[in-house]
Amino acid sequence: MLLTGLKTSGFRNTDGEIALGQGLNILIGENGHGKTNWLEATAVLAAMRSFRTAKLQETIQFGKERAVIDGRITVSSEITRELRAVIENNVKQFAVNGKRESIQNYLGQLHAVIFNSDELEVVRGGPEARRRFLDDAIVGVHPPYSATVGDYVRVLRQKNTLLGNARNREFSIEKTAEMLEPWNDQIATLSERIHRSRVRIVERLTEKLQNKLFGSEEVSLRYLSSLEGKGDLDNFQASMLERLQTRVQAELVAGHALIGTHRDDLQITFDSRDLRKYGSAGQQRSALLLLLLANIEVYNATRGEYPLFLLDDIDSELDHRRIGLLLEYINGKTQTVVTTSKESFVSEFRQNASIFDIQNGTPKRR
Repeated sequence: MLLTGLKTSGFRNTDGEIALGQGLNILIGENGHGKTNWLEATAVLAAMRSFRTAKLQETIQFGKERAVIDGRITVSSEITRELRAVIENNVKQFAVNGKRESIQNYLGQLHAVIFNSDELEVVRGGPEARRRFLDDAIVGVHPPYSATVGDYVRVLRQKNTLLGNARNREFSIEKTAEMLEPWNDQIATLSERIHRSRVRIVERLTEKLQNKLFGSEEVSLRYLSSLEGKGDLDNFQASMLERLQTRVQAELVAGHALIGTHRDDLQITFDSRDLRKYGSAGQQRSALLLLLLANIEVYNATRGEYPLFLLDDIDSELDHRRIGLLLEYINGKTQTVVTTSKESFVSEFRQNASIFDIQNGTPKRR
């Protein structure tokens, strides 16, 4: 699978078309000229969301009514697909070969793995970033999982609304428990599916971790269920439901849900030490790259092809030694797009690369 063509209209400041090469693609330009905007457009086309904003309407160019991103996917010498993302007001539409598709069907068309400064939150930030990392990895190999996560978020939001109202109106514990019962049943069911999927993806990522790529340190993963030590993980759904029932009073006092897989975490250790607490900036960057490469290998093992690899402002986040080792490892595997503002980077890594100058959002191939 290759993204051979990318064209935008009304998306931030981008304008024009890029014919990407099958290996390394380098987008170079001064800061503020739109390099990252092209990377963002690629991510939106692949994942139906931006890595820079939760509101896609913010990507519409000032003065324009809508933004359009078109992509051409080459599956084989005989098979190509045309993807389109349209953002207009609060509405987003996605189509394959001119036909609108469901989220699940569309997400299977193109997958991208992203490295940027924000992704470092996976190794140095709070649990939410790590849960999102796992969920994205699962969706990559099993798009229907996105519906499970969406259902869980919807049910959790409705339960939180109910708890807030119950607290404000001073409902009794008994009445609150009765009102919560259908929501807790759904949370227990959905939590079991999410827990099972996350545990499995952690096992698969662990199998693919290339711990010796950047040095001798060992990176290891362990999924931490909030139910651990408080229930039988082998009988997850029943244990979750029991925990939900016993914590009604605490949730009523808090006014929001305290029990569920939205409280879980991923433990990442570097030479047996908590990476978030004790890892240096360099170790955190190396560990994140190893996780992303493991993600890429899991995708390949499942789908028989490689995803896109997008690396934003690569030489401000990584030293040239790590970049060289990384590019050597992915050479001949992933189609890769990197952004940089430094000619020195282009000079060092230009061999067999497709290079595009970005000026005021417009790409020009060298």
